[in-house]
Amino acid sequence: MLEDHESAPISDKLRATLSFLKKLTLTPTDVGPDDIRALLDHGISREAVRDAIYVCYLFSLYDRLADALGWDVPGPAVFEASAKNLLTRGYR
Repeated sequence: MLEDHESAPISDKLRATLSFLKKLTLTPTDVGPDDIRALLDHGISREAVRDAIYVCYLFSLYDRLADALGWDVPGPAVFEASAKNLLTRGYR
């Protein structure tokens, strides 16, 4: 999933959400009401859409702050270990 969410063995809801977040991140001026409607049509709740947007916003903000202020950001190995931990244990 980390390499290509389009072909990963994930639910249609998650695939739609990740595609939306990719668009929101890379081309935010192209996002409009139809994009939200498409998520709702996939059965994703308004609350889940809102939460996904908030998480996307916060990560974008953190990335920009890290770049601007020269914060040390862990490398891919740390992110991969964290992802595996989250998949195993969740956010507990």
